[in-house]
Amino acid sequence: MSDQIRQLEPTALWNHFADLNAVPRPSKKEQQVIEFIRSFGQSLGLETLVDEAGNVIIRKKATAGMEDKVPVIIQSHLDMVHQKNADTVFDFATQGIDMYLEGDWVKARGTTLGADNGIGVASIMTLLSSTDIPHPAIDALFTIDEETGMTGALELKGGLLKGKILLNLDTEDDTELTIGCAGGIDVTATANYSAQTPTGDSFFRISLKGLTGGHSGMDIHKGRANANKLMNRVLLELSNRFSIQVADIDGGSLRNAIPRESVATIVSTMAEAETIRESIKGLNKILQEEYSFTDPKLLLEISPAEKITGVLPDELQYRLLRAIYACPNGVYRLSPDIAGLVQTSNNIARVMVKDGNWTVQCLTRSSVDTEKADLANALSSAFELAGGSISYGGKYPGWAPKPGSPIVQLMSELYLEMNGKPAHVNAVHAGLECGIIGTNYPDVQMISFGPNITGAHSPDEKVQVSSVQKYWKFLLETLKRLPNNE
Repeated sequence: MSDQIRQLEPTALWNHFADLNAVPRPSKKEQQVIEFIRSFGQSLGLETLVDEAGNVIIRKKATAGMEDKVPVIIQSHLDMVHQKNADTVFDFATQGIDMYLEGDWVKARGTTLGADNGIGVASIMTLLSSTDIPHPAIDALFTIDEETGMTGALELKGGLLKGKILLNLDTEDDTELTIGCAGGIDVTATANYSAQTPTGDSFFRISLKGLTGGHSGMDIHKGRANANKLMNRVLLELSNRFSIQVADIDGGSLRNAIPRESVATIVSTMAEAETIRESIKGLNKILQEEYSFTDPKLLLEISPAEKITGVLPDELQYRLLRAIYACPNGVYRLSPDIAGLVQTSNNIARVMVKDGNWTVQCLTRSSVDTEKADLANALSSAFELAGGSISYGGKYPGWAPKPGSPIVQLMSELYLEMNGKPAHVNAVHAGLECGIIGTNYPDVQMISFGPNITGAHSPDEKVQVSSVQKYWKFLLETLKRLPNNE
């Protein structure tokens, strides 16, 4: 890790971020980072508790002269998306993130950086450990499992938090004040099958890589390629032209990441082998032309594979490829109320076909619950026709915007004062925990903001140093300006 990062301003924040990034913290495996934060709070002599879900709450009293201010909840999530490039050798379970500084940006070598939401966590740690930052009474809330189900927020009980305003530090554009978000639901289709013996004598591995990927909510409107949809397109094209048999498919990884890579193994006849190779070259050219702007590193390749003993039954191959082809992906509907805001979308996040089982995992988002359910029904219908069983999970509500709330007005005016231009007060298509927390804390005012982070949920993730400095000053000034408690 570059020592340059620890020397960045504000040094306390960047040092806490570096310490945090040395701790493995994948979603649903947060035991180490929970203990890290618990020990951190206790080492400061602050009231620290871990709830039944694994969320950590650390309380700090108001500094002198701030006792009459409204108590505040400051919240970020502990988990991060663990993603790496296929050619990167890295063990997330044992290695700390390998960070480096490039110009005005902090990046990671071949993996996700964890700035989402590590900068927010480090910011809270800085406030808790400070001796000279004025602030009201703080409930520091560190939630778990935000990235793969928001179970920490869902299982947070009412009555634990004393604050009346919640500052969520999970927005990734320093010009935005976020006051609403979409809800989501996981849709999973799965089925077993009995593999049949292949009839061909040539075995190939098709790989699709180099796609841009990104956040399946924040980036879904950008027209980036989905590796699962494109691989399916390739396989259907080949099956329409040749007598190929599909043995396995392995595409994508996490539900909240637009899939960047996919591999498939097929069987063909020796007579068609060379023509198939040429077809892949042609399809590679077509896809590169179609996605030259959004996915300039896209690469479709074919190579020899080891002998295969089992493939999809012919009828299932026919139905499954067409079901995935019919499955909606990307933007489903734009908001009729807010220009440019995605209202409903779907990400075909994971496709697995192997050893007698096929699974397709989707993350469906919408700020309108009935429309979310409608799209989930469309996905279910497609995969039921292919013989799949459908299950739903990870359901969480959206966050309804309240643009007239006092905290929104205060921070909007403060942003204009500090920056000479207004902030973009908006709702986002990503999932934020505010809506969930609000179900048990309905009277708490909520707002989300943060520094510039790009490429979240992908190895291209990076955070802008100057933006962190801007956001940090804004956070500190916000704490000073909070109103007195009534």
